[in-house]
Amino acid sequence: MRRLIVMLAAGAAAFVVATGAARAQAGPSAPGGLSTLPPAAQGAYSSSVPDKLVSGVMQLSLQDAIGRGLRQNLGALLAGEDVHAAHGERWKQLSALLPNVTTSTYIDDSKVDLAEFGFTFKFPGITIPSVVGPFAYFDSRASVTQSVFDWKAINNSRAASQSEKSAQATYKDARDLVVLAVGYTYLQSIADEARIETAQAQVTTADTLFKQASDQVSAGTSPAIDALRAQVELKSRQQQLIQAKNEYAIRKLALARVIGLAPGQEFELSDKSPYQPFAGMTIEEALKRAYDSRSDYQAALADVRAAEYTRKAAEAGYFPSLGFNADYGLAGTYPNVSAHGVFDVRGTLTIPIFQGGRVHGDILEADARLKQNRDRAENLRAQIDADVRTALLNVQSAEDEVAVSKSNIDLADQTLAQSEDRFRAGVTDTVEVVQAQEAVASAHESYITSLYQDNYAKISLARALGVAEEGVKDYLKGK
Repeated sequence: MRRLIVMLAAGAAAFVVATGAARAQAGPSAPGGLSTLPPAAQGAYSSSVPDKLVSGVMQLSLQDAIGRGLRQNLGALLAGEDVHAAHGERWKQLSALLPNVTTSTYIDDSKVDLAEFGFTFKFPGITIPSVVGPFAYFDSRASVTQSVFDWKAINNSRAASQSEKSAQATYKDARDLVVLAVGYTYLQSIADEARIETAQAQVTTADTLFKQASDQVSAGTSPAIDALRAQVELKSRQQQLIQAKNEYAIRKLALARVIGLAPGQEFELSDKSPYQPFAGMTIEEALKRAYDSRSDYQAALADVRAAEYTRKAAEAGYFPSLGFNADYGLAGTYPNVSAHGVFDVRGTLTIPIFQGGRVHGDILEADARLKQNRDRAENLRAQIDADVRTALLNVQSAEDEVAVSKSNIDLADQTLAQSEDRFRAGVTDTVEVVQAQEAVASAHESYITSLYQDNYAKISLARALGVAEEGVKDYLKGK
């Protein structure tokens, strides 16, 4: 009988330890199996330019994290510099339409050998030197060049203006992606912190059960396998607590990289998992708002308009252009200054006749680019529709999961309390209590995951609507 009890205890211990180890290795899962940042928020948006180190432990709220991310995140910084580059390109194209004014002054001291240029003078009785000079003169002028009509330059300037609008819209979209990346990582960190608290509570419960079982075994009222089973459960919960603490520490490092905290900066999360019931909106309202507000869609439309102007500029290669330039200044001898005014005024009409197919090639390239931009815009419009519908479905599903998982915690807690009472009364053994503890742990994990899913679904909805910066404040202000 003793040998049978030992074999059963060893089998139960191996099963529980193996289950706990697998659960600990898997770690907490994100909605939809996500374990990293969403694809839209990866790359530069998971990196940052570190800020200065702050002494002490920093208290970091979700809004503080978003604010830091908008200032320090690499994706937002690069997009901001793209706006400056597009602004510079617009000024370069505009310069072809604006007056260009320059001034130049030179002084020349010369001695000329006329024979070098083929001049040889031989006249009877007349002596003409073959070398002239030295002599000195100066010339100082101001010049202006102005394009009177250049259809190609006009359309290139318009295309550059649209490209700048596209860069500005892309920058705003980059800020929304930063909010998405920061919100995702912060909410994951909150969930991991909550898992630590839950795991600690489960360790305490398992330890209490183990002590009770040991006391009853010592008193001879319970078999030894009850104490062994309770001890295995305690070790499994301790293992989960260690894993939860490690996951939380790693998640905080990822959060620090996203928002640009200095390496080694100590901080604590001051916000817990907020919850506020979603007010709801119709799909028609959501789609209209998204098409009006999504910055990436506005950038795509600006790219289409820029490509249209670029095509017109390519066609303008066949058209004539008219320019004007003039200069005025002083010229005279030196060092005995004898100056007088000089000027030159010129209008130039340029008519292309044959350019070897270059203009035709430019038009073909512009046509292809225009078609590509139109296809991207249409694809993005369809993607926005899918994003909005998916986000609304996820929000509704997450809201229902929060309600169900919250009620399930109460039921699991009641079941555990009754199982512990039955065990203390000697009516049942530790199997029932361990199963009840597993149910409580599963209920708490489901509630933590459902809260995370609900909050992340709301951030995703704000991103889908193109109002991430404003939407986060509205959707995540609950307690």
